[in-house]
Amino acid sequence: MELVRGLHNLPDSAGPCVLTIGNFDGVHRGHQALISRTVEHARRLGAAATVLSFEPTPREYFSRERAPGRVSTLRGKLLDLHAMGVARLIVQRFHRGFAAYEAVAFVRELLVGRLQIRGIVVGDDFRFGARRAGDLALLRRLGRENGFEVDVVGGVEHDGLRCSSTAVREALAAADLQRAQALIGRPYRLVGRIRSGLRLGRRLGMPTANLSLQRRPALRLGVYVVELRQLDVDGAAALPGVANLGVRPTLGLTRCLLETHVLGHDVNLYGACVEVRFREFLRPEARFESLDALAAQMHRDKDAALAFFAAESA
Repeated sequence: MELVRGLHNLPDSAGPCVLTIGNFDGVHRGHQALISRTVEHARRLGAAATVLSFEPTPREYFSRERAPGRVSTLRGKLLDLHAMGVARLIVQRFHRGFAAYEAVAFVRELLVGRLQIRGIVVGDDFRFGARRAGDLALLRRLGRENGFEVDVVGGVEHDGLRCSSTAVREALAAADLQRAQALIGRPYRLVGRIRSGLRLGRRLGMPTANLSLQRRPALRLGVYVVELRQLDVDGAAALPGVANLGVRPTLGLTRCLLETHVLGHDVNLYGACVEVRFREFLRPEARFESLDALAAQMHRDKDAALAFFAAESA
């Protein structure tokens, strides 16, 4: 799959496409319906299945303080879209000039003129253009005038609940991993590259692989039973682990980090691209009075994770 950072970097030779537009945070089952239909139409029309997404999201741009946490990382989104057969992901920087595009100009100049769309697939709540003034009726009219198909996909429901990023975030905020998995269609995970940290875990007898998160996660901060798999090694096995997702209040820090201790394996993961799958919520993040108290709790968390995997094996 081709990653294009910004419409200005799309080569003139890119050719026609069938497009879907959205943040696709988490690529849940509702997103999957849109993407599957996009890939289907692209194959029929002999065009590239293309996703247009945004960084930051419009809600983050207009109101960063009130914007919701992210369900997935960009790397996780890339993996999901690639697995579904998307040919090209365009990550467009959302800024004042882009937000000011009037609805008609957005379609004629960007979608038709720049992207050469032969078709577009959108949800039944799709709006576009400045002030979200463009609606489905306008999009259909512009499709007739400019020679592209418009396909509107209805929402997907699970147990009477619409599969949406909002519903997924609510499940994650409650650490309800089972409900999140039902809405997404797979176990919840975070994907990223392992970076060096303070090496405090090693000093406390529990070395960790640290995944720095650029955006605030939607998942409740706390300690989880996890499985970690290295993605840049073919056939790498999933390794059992225990992880802390949080800002490390005992140390007085504020940046969110996912720290994973791999159980029973001594592996060097620095620089590796990994997937961390969340299996069970153990406890919320807490502030401890001393490093000794923190270390004691970390070892209790490790024992709880070992018991989880032992029970699962049994």
